[in-house]
Amino acid sequence: MILQPGDKAPDFVLPDADMKPVRSEDLFGQGNIVLCFYPRSDTPGCTLTALAFTDLQTEFEAEQTEVIAISRDTCADHGKFRDKHGLTIRLLADIDGEICDAYGVLCTKKINGIPHISVLRSSFIIDRSGHIRYALYDAKPKGHAEHVLDLVQYINAVERTI
Repeated sequence: MILQPGDKAPDFVLPDADMKPVRSEDLFGQGNIVLCFYPRSDTPGCTLTALAFTDLQTEFEAEQTEVIAISRDTCADHGKFRDKHGLTIRLLADIDGEICDAYGVLCTKKINGIPHISVLRSSFIIDRSGHIRYALYDAKPKGHAEHVLDLVQYINAVERTI
């Protein structure tokens, strides 16, 4: 299932790198949320994306937007990834892939000819009401964080004029 702008964002409760549960209901209403789904911690593309979002965290905060990254890695893997690269964005573990499935980002990739379930690098910008404003499936790592920031700034600029 592919999510579209205007759809209600699926709810979730997932542990972060420190095994603290993060509930979407606690986030919605506080500001915009960027949910970034990625295949695996500490791979080149995922590291590039996570570092770019970390580098832009101050700009996202100025737009009252929290960036959260989700993969099927364990909390321990997320902790190692965060600590190794000095990441400041929250990393959530969706080990069973239930939330990845709800957001339509699970895909099958062949590795050495053997099919494996993977996560399609994708980001969702969710507004304060908990609705998806942008669904960016199959995102490329380079320039993605900057593009998402531009979209968040556009959303906020439009809302300020209303």
